[in-house]
Amino acid sequence: MIKFTNVFKAFPKGGLALKDVSFHIAKGEFVFLTGHSGAGKSTVLKLVYADEPVTSGEVRVSGFNAADLRPRDVPMLRRRLGIVFQDFRLLEDRTAEENVAFALEVTGARRSSIAARVMRVLTQVGLAAKAQAYPRELSGGEQQRVAIARALVNEPSVLLADEPTGNLDERATRGVFQLLRDINASGTAVVMATHDLDLVRQAPYRVIELQEGALVYDSAVDESRDQAATP
Repeated sequence: MIKFTNVFKAFPKGGLALKDVSFHIAKGEFVFLTGHSGAGKSTVLKLVYADEPVTSGEVRVSGFNAADLRPRDVPMLRRRLGIVFQDFRLLEDRTAEENVAFALEVTGARRSSIAARVMRVLTQVGLAAKAQAYPRELSGGEQQRVAIARALVNEPSVLLADEPTGNLDERATRGVFQLLRDINASGTAVVMATHDLDLVRQAPYRVIELQEGALVYDSAVDESRDQAATP
């Protein structure tokens, strides 16, 4: 599903953002990507959705090798991914329904199918009653739910969430996190970048921790190693 092998990422003015990072995320997993601000979490996600090129190493995502991607291949890769950001990135002059529909329109979906697909995902995230509301009329938690619906409407195999609760209060955070858990339970892999360790402790999901661009902990690997070492 997602595989990083000895990945380095350097920025011209920022030095090394990732240093020899290797991991494999399987179909249907829920993975927390943790670490302090600047640890490399967002850089990992940007490499996954081909927003940045790899400096060295290999990144494979849903059958694509990032090093071999041509510009025309990038939209094909991103159709297999759903992406949710901390700042929602909704179109302010469009309703919730129109924001979600836009994600289908840009991929050339059949117009006759769009309305039903949009309402299905708005219902899934609990916002069917707010379909005609504009972002300014929604709370932060509701705006993030619209963003999640937009990410889901193309039925991705992986949902990438970059600090999706970073701008939310505690109640909205709990609601969005539960929604992500429900999405994962339905079969979609979820990779959630977060520095909220209270959230991480709430569920027994895999944790990958970055520090200064290096992978310092992977619960799937380290716990297996500890179990193997136990007599």
